[in-house]
Amino acid sequence: MTPHAPLADRMRPERLEDLVGQAHLLAPGRPVREAILSGPLHSMVLWGPPGTGKTTLARLLAGSAGAQFLPLSAVLAGVKDIREAVARARAYREAKGGDTILFIDEAHRFNKAQQDAFLPFVEDGTLVFVGATTENPSFELNSALLSRCRVYVLKPLSAADIRAVVDRALLDPERGLGGMGLGMDPVDRDRLAAFADGDARRALNVLEVAAEHALRSGRGGVIGAEVLDAVLTGDIRRFDKGGEVFYDQISALHKSIRGSDPDASLYWLARMLDGGCDPLYHARRLVRVASEDVGNADPRALPLALAAWEVQERLGSPEGELALAQAAVYLACAPKSNAVYTGFSEARADVRRLGSSEVPLHLRNAPTGLMRRLDYGAGYRYPHNEPQAYAAGQRYFPDGMEARRYYRPVPRGLETTIAEKLERLRQLDGPGKATSRESDERG
Repeated sequence: MTPHAPLADRMRPERLEDLVGQAHLLAPGRPVREAILSGPLHSMVLWGPPGTGKTTLARLLAGSAGAQFLPLSAVLAGVKDIREAVARARAYREAKGGDTILFIDEAHRFNKAQQDAFLPFVEDGTLVFVGATTENPSFELNSALLSRCRVYVLKPLSAADIRAVVDRALLDPERGLGGMGLGMDPVDRDRLAAFADGDARRALNVLEVAAEHALRSGRGGVIGAEVLDAVLTGDIRRFDKGGEVFYDQISALHKSIRGSDPDASLYWLARMLDGGCDPLYHARRLVRVASEDVGNADPRALPLALAAWEVQERLGSPEGELALAQAAVYLACAPKSNAVYTGFSEARADVRRLGSSEVPLHLRNAPTGLMRRLDYGAGYRYPHNEPQAYAAGQRYFPDGMEARRYYRPVPRGLETTIAEKLERLRQLDGPGKATSRESDERG
């Protein structure tokens, strides 16, 4: 550590006891704690948000095992750097008989060629691979590498954890700010901890800037509300516009609407919009929800969702976002049915399974004399000429294929009425037009 290193680097814990958070990994008996205290070393992927201790854990692991620690950034390193790391690992083993930890920061940015370059040396024990990533490793790392690693999930630090980090930095006279005569009220420390949003590095970086500002502005080294107002700027919520956090949050929004919780729906919508999500993405998603989860239980949901989309396109923000919120609340409160979604999925599965069955002659169009002579359209009954505008007993499935029941309305909303009508029509059909499902039930 250099004398002028950033505060976040100077305050990096050097002992396991100084590390805050991650009790699910570091409590007595937990796997990472045991690996640090007693070994043996094994390859691992540390997956979690920024500033939660991934690099620190890797360094503690190397220090406790007496291993050589070789850090590489996946953004900057190439195959040449990996070869050099392998050479250094071999030399270290020959000279001291020790292991080498190859620490890859932002491991999700390593392409397949780079991963393949060091995989053989992980397999033969030349290197112990420790990767740090903020992205889901199951999407970003190849299966061969993942199969040789254990994945540990790190969680965002709590506000109390961040507060402990801030307090330690303010009091530590050697590595921290303890010798600078700074003052900071507990309320302001809590405010800084909340701003950090689970990221210890962010908290320490902001604290360092705030300390410099307080000393240079003639405030006697007091980091008060005015100083924090000056340095706490920018967006702080975690959102990656296309990565793991994005898909987790859109899943939470969709499931909140499906679960008929308008309040949670508004929260997740606001959370994603606040993080910079394109409102038009939400508009498309709400249309999907209207069709998939509300369906014919309330057919008004789909045009309402489309109207919200149109408002967003025509007016932009904030008017458009309010329309999206209105649609989200309506969808959450509407009766739910996935009968169309389920039925359509079953129909598509049958199409793939049964192949290209021919259209029955009575359903074919007959615009020419030749077609009529070939019996195209023969036997078709025009429903409007039938009693109740329904051709009872008429078949519409391909010849040789049993009639199927795909659409099964739920007893909610408008589908209650739809189900009653369909039942009346089936009674007019009589037993001769029973679907395969109905035949099985009766048999």
